[in-house]
Amino acid sequence: MNALSATQAPAKPAAAPDFAAIKTRQQAAWSSGDYAIVGTTLQIVGETLCESLDLRAGEHVLDVAAGNGNVSLAAARRWCEVVSTDYVPALLARGRERAAAEHLEIEFREADAEALPFADAGFDAVVSTFGVMFTPEPKRAAAELLRVCRPGGRIGLANWTPEGFIGQLFKTIGKHVPPPAGVESPALWGTRDRIEQLFGTQSVAIRTETRQFCFRYRSPQHMLDIFRGYYGPVLKAFAALDAAGQEALADDILALIARFNRAKHGAMVVASDYLEIIVTKR
Repeated sequence: MNALSATQAPAKPAAAPDFAAIKTRQQAAWSSGDYAIVGTTLQIVGETLCESLDLRAGEHVLDVAAGNGNVSLAAARRWCEVVSTDYVPALLARGRERAAAEHLEIEFREADAEALPFADAGFDAVVSTFGVMFTPEPKRAAAELLRVCRPGGRIGLANWTPEGFIGQLFKTIGKHVPPPAGVESPALWGTRDRIEQLFGTQSVAIRTETRQFCFRYRSPQHMLDIFRGYYGPVLKAFAALDAAGQEALADDILALIARFNRAKHGAMVVASDYLEIIVTKR
């Protein structure tokens, strides 16, 4: 008789995640709503990152998962040669509008962060703020950032931390709408350990600093309404729930805001930690 009885049969290995399907759903999420409504408030993060990178006029800069172009605009203001990429055409269109309004020279191209359509070592700096961290296959994305960056060039990132407000927001959403099986939390990109794993073997230096971005809204309810209406991942989470589930999620998000809110008299000021990363490629 077999040593393992029928009730003791070994468990089947978990099926590998269908990354193509996951990416399609993610792209649909980021295409929904209007991320630019939220994204434009984050402009100061792009400016700070460009200063930390010490960008110089004439440098070739690639912005990956650029959204509506915060870092792209900041780099162009410093007279860099900028290519701004995203896989959501509507966000690239918003970036073009912003660049045109400021008379800034930026090239906009549709591109997948995990399969960038550029030659090896073609850029002096490769940047992403709250963008590449959401790719379903982090190792592929990191490899692409490294591939297109020249030796001695810099990779500059801004990623939400697990403990900060946005990291906790995604944790809260995950309790109501579980993330895809086999896909790691994007907030791991906001940890020094994960950055070392992704970039350490191909870098000569990695510098990290925890910074804060302050979300400022008229009230906690105002922020919830904006995120629910315009921020794709939150919009899709609510759409996946019935009325009772939506009410429960809204209550939990408002409770989270209350825990972080430092404003008084009904206003909202919530500081969210993010990790600023500068990788110098070997």
